Amino acid sequence: MHRKIGVLTGGGDCPGLNAAIRAVTKSAIQRGYEVLGIRNGWKGLLDNETVILDRVNTSGIIDRGGTILGTSRVSPLRIENGPRQVFDALERLGLEALVVLGGEGTLSVTSKLFRMGLPVIGIPKTIDNDVMGTNFTIGFQTAVQIATDALDRLRSTAESQHRVMLLEVMGHHTGWIATYAGMANGADAILIPEIPVDRAKLDELCSMLVARNQRGANFSIVVVAEGTVLEGKTVAVPGPDMSTGTEPARLGGIANVLGGLIQSKTGLETRVSSLGYIQRGGIPVAYDRSLATAFGVKATEAIESKRYGVMTALKGNRITTVQLEEVEDRVKTVNLNIYRIAEVFFG
Repeated sequence: MHRKIGVLTGGGDCPGLNAAIRAVTKSAIQRGYEVLGIRNGWKGLLDNETVILDRVNTSGIIDRGGTILGTSRVSPLRIENGPRQVFDALERLGLEALVVLGGEGTLSVTSKLFRMGLPVIGIPKTIDNDVMGTNFTIGFQTAVQIATDALDRLRSTAESQHRVMLLEVMGHHTGWIATYAGMANGADAILIPEIPVDRAKLDELCSMLVARNQRGANFSIVVVAEGTVLEGKTVAVPGPDMSTGTEPARLGGIANVLGGLIQSKTGLETRVSSLGYIQRGGIPVAYDRSLATAFGVKATEAIESKRYGVMTALKGNRITTVQLEEVEDRVKTVNLNIYRIAEVFFG
């Protein structure tokens, strides 16, 4: 009888998830495992929503965005007797181990369940690149490329119309996308959550934009992470909830606020764009496909050697593993040495 493992994706979707699912499935089958896909994250495990994954239904998905398994933000730790239900589900399904693809939140839950005795392996995925223990996460490089492409397009219209153009990109608590995309585009300023914008910094930004205009550079590009702190506060927008008609406020809209302030302080015509969920969808770039593939194979290696409670990771140019507890309830902020490189070209 084949040994059996499960795989699920939790939290937000991102490009590269299907490449990882494919890698886990095909490498596990080669090692003699049967692979069960859990639909819709932890929710699917609790609700017994599963599908057998094989070489056929995981073929041709390496370049597909999203996740063929679906995902959700349900956490067993927020459900009465949730952990017990998870353990019961693994026993009912006959799973030897579970591979969990997730970001900081999902992997923190996974780490806590491991300490309760759950045999799990984590794979880091999030466009925000804010998971500790790994240089890059699945999905980040694609999001950076999408943001860079958008900035390149904004540059041409900014130059033609002689405008200051602000692009708001994702990044609730960290500015990895803003930093890397802004650096790749040669942006004139990059605003990130790690460096709050107070009145003095806003005045400095406005002075720089005016100086650029006065010396003949009659356009400017500014990248803004959605979680950027302005005078001690973040900016949030309400979102509709189809079931109740209301939803807690979500971060977003900081670029609109900043755009208004910049135009009023400088007199320069200013326009704002926001990429929103466009950053999370579509075809993964080659880097994310390769990283996801390597992570998937590493995860099955860990399962075969029964090294549970670890997460696959990229350290330098090595694919390795780190302890899940290294990730738990922590956020990897932007390396300011990298930000300083981009800062050399501001203005």
